[in-house]
Amino acid sequence: MAVKTRELKLDIERVGTVSAILTQPDKARACYVLAHGAGADMRHSFMAKVAAGLADRGLATFRFNFPYMEEKKGRPDQPAVAHATVRAAVAEAARLCPGMTLVAGGKSFGGRMTSQAQSKAPLPEVKGLAFLGFPLHAAKKPSSERAEHLAGIAIPMLFLQGTRDELADLGHLRPVIASLGAKATLHEVEGGDHSFAVLKRSGRTNDEALTEVLDTLAAWINSLA
Repeated sequence: MAVKTRELKLDIERVGTVSAILTQPDKARACYVLAHGAGADMRHSFMAKVAAGLADRGLATFRFNFPYMEEKKGRPDQPAVAHATVRAAVAEAARLCPGMTLVAGGKSFGGRMTSQAQSKAPLPEVKGLAFLGFPLHAAKKPSSERAEHLAGIAIPMLFLQGTRDELADLGHLRPVIASLGAKATLHEVEGGDHSFAVLKRSGRTNDEALTEVLDTLAAWINSLA
């Protein structure tokens, strides 16, 4: 399967310009707008592996940097800036991938900012949200306050979570998912941490755990397409 990778610039109204990457296999039916986590940019190995893995499964991805990461600042952007960036990325992905089903979300902070943007005003043409490790709370501070806005989202949501994720205690996350009803799906990656890495004694490798994540994500996206 031929795959095209395009380096792009994304203009964000009243904010500035950031880098972006479109990874697009031939005859892709859907595009995942993939936002990075708080501590690593769109080129991090995890992000690259997700883009390559989805391309192998016939799905396009649109990755982008948040402004603070583009400018190499330590502290993440204010929510309003992050939300504007997500909206610009979704609009550009829709323009570049006409006719494809759009799904948005991402890793940790990026997924949470995408969900907040969706809760404030639906992201045009986005049919679902997929979270690669939703950061429900700070480490060692179990809570579900960061999930309160999810109740205002009407489109399907997929939560991919490692059972060792220190930012999403399953005792708090499972009730949140249950409260959202049929629109929310939780897939637990046994032994995975916040980035789905597993312990050696688990009997499987990190690559095998990531394959589970990608297979689940691709099947869910295809179900929407």
